[in-house]
Amino acid sequence: MSLTPWRSPLARALHLNRSLVYARYFQLATIGNNGYPANRTVVFRGFLEETNQIKIITDSRSQKASQIKDHPQGEICWYFPKSREQFRFQGLLTLVTGEDVELQPARWRVWQDISLAARSQFFGAAPGELQAMGGEVMKGGEIEKVERDTIAPSANFCLLLLDPIEVDHLELRGDRQNRHQYLWNGTNWITTLINP
Repeated sequence: MSLTPWRSPLARALHLNRSLVYARYFQLATIGNNGYPANRTVVFRGFLEETNQIKIITDSRSQKASQIKDHPQGEICWYFPKSREQFRFQGLLTLVTGEDVELQPARWRVWQDISLAARSQFFGAAPGELQAMGGEVMKGGEIEKVERDTIAPSANFCLLLLDPIEVDHLELRGDRQNRHQYLWNGTNWITTLINP
């Protein structure tokens, strides 16, 4: 697979900002079930092998998972403070669950790459539930106790993929700001220099 024209500036931004841990965080917006945008911060987990799909993780019980099932459109906004660059990615989201046979190896690889602390959150109560005093999570009126199986992915663990169809790259450093737009036409990426 040949790299798309936006992968090189993104790789450069990641390299220039590598000393900033939070430079691997970006905002992911989905369409809420109420029709309004729903935005949250997530962690960049790399690219799916041999593709330009951006990897993220999520819990199948989260609001974003149910939103994606109804509306697979999403957008990422990613700002790099050291190099003063912003990337916006519009595309379609794919939720990879334990039932997805074709992408199961990729789901397992991401599971193995995340920390034990990150894995443990997928065995607890559902995101958004009320917490009892002391941090224990209430579910159905009882405190849920779970075992943490860290070898196989939790049934709640999902690999989330964003397949970009439009990328907007804004460079804010220097006297003249530059902005490139990359559009996927179904066959090729079309690059256009546009006003910031």
